[in-house]
Amino acid sequence: MKRRISIVGVPMWLGQTRYGTNLGPHSIRSAGLVERLKGVGQHVVDEGNLTIGITGRFRQTGENIKNVKTLVESSEKLATKVSDIIQEGRFPLVLGGDHSIAMGTLAGIAKHYKNLGVIWYDAHADLNTPETSPSGNIHGMPLAASMGLGHSALTYIGGYHGKVKPEHIVLIGARDIDEGEKLLIAERNIKMYTAEDVKRLGIEVVIAETLRYLSERCDGIHLSFDVDGIDPREFPGVGTPVADGISYKESLQAVRLLSASNQLISAEFVEVNPLLDKDDTTARLTVNLIGALFGERGKSRQAQRVYGRRKSAEAM
Repeated sequence: MKRRISIVGVPMWLGQTRYGTNLGPHSIRSAGLVERLKGVGQHVVDEGNLTIGITGRFRQTGENIKNVKTLVESSEKLATKVSDIIQEGRFPLVLGGDHSIAMGTLAGIAKHYKNLGVIWYDAHADLNTPETSPSGNIHGMPLAASMGLGHSALTYIGGYHGKVKPEHIVLIGARDIDEGEKLLIAERNIKMYTAEDVKRLGIEVVIAETLRYLSERCDGIHLSFDVDGIDPREFPGVGTPVADGISYKESLQAVRLLSASNQLISAEFVEVNPLLDKDDTTARLTVNLIGALFGERGKSRQAQRVYGRRKSAEAM
């Protein structure tokens, strides 16, 4: 399906403590994103990066939450930008940045849908609040905040509360979940497929069940894709790697199936950290995933060479 796509970069790293995810949008673009999307006939407008603060007060006094002011300001800008893109009848493709940016993305999208569905493809649930977070890092809180849980500065981004309902969320690939998040998932009956579930059921079954579940309840589906959902042996350029993840091959099939469904109304790809990458592998393979999401079949020759070198090195 041909789309009118608007790309927005969000060079944010203050949702956690590891510098480098702010360079993610540039690394993804440099790996040929725009050319690849245009190559499959998509209409693409690259709107550049948001201008955001790069420093902030590291920890809020007396509260287990970091860099609130800077993150809220950037999230408000992103919410406005994404909302404008949707009003123009275009597909928002947001490039992170750490996963805290999802607060702004969802705030911009949800005002246009009564029952927004969210596929959260991630090694982590990101359902912490300041009360449950072991670190105070906001990149572990965006999904909870978008449900209306946590610090009020985060839950009211976009000027309203409760962007997504727990019954409209599907977690895919989770394998590092904090105790408070486990309780919340159980209490709110949030649908989840762990990385082990994906291996047991197969990615085709997981995506088919996910789409059926959300399409029965929602009037639009957003994909929030954290690249640490993929096994770090294949995607090394991430700040919070977790072993035994979903394979790159399975993830490529997942986005192809989502593409074929024609049910996505927006997407974001986050947590690429080129400072931790090897031979730009993570950025290049992320472009493969995005290309597949918009109808590309097969990898470019350049991407095949990069991936092949990586697999050969592992086998040695």
